[in-house]
Amino acid sequence: METTITKVDKKKAWELRHKVMWPDKGLDYIKLEDDNVGIHFGLFKENTLISVISLFISNEEGQFRKFATLQQEQGKGYGSMLLDYVIKEAKNRGVKTLV
Repeated sequence: METTITKVDKKKAWELRHKVMWPDKGLDYIKLEDDNVGIHFGLFKENTLISVISLFISNEEGQFRKFATLQQEQGKGYGSMLLDYVIKEAKNRGVKTLV
């Protein structure tokens, strides 16, 4: 099973957030005011986006927000793989504190 982790456009993150977190709300409900400055990461399984997380960095502090994994893919370790990757990425960007 091939997986790939890469940065994704905020619109891709919005689509998965919407599907997983609040499918009964409008798309605008899942958008964050500061999504334009966030770094959005996605885990792809067989070229299908199954998990996203957004990282926001201010000075040396990073914050994870809106972590979502497709329901049928939860509990299989994909979210953990994505989180581990993004923690390393945050450290590479000089982040000293993660919340």
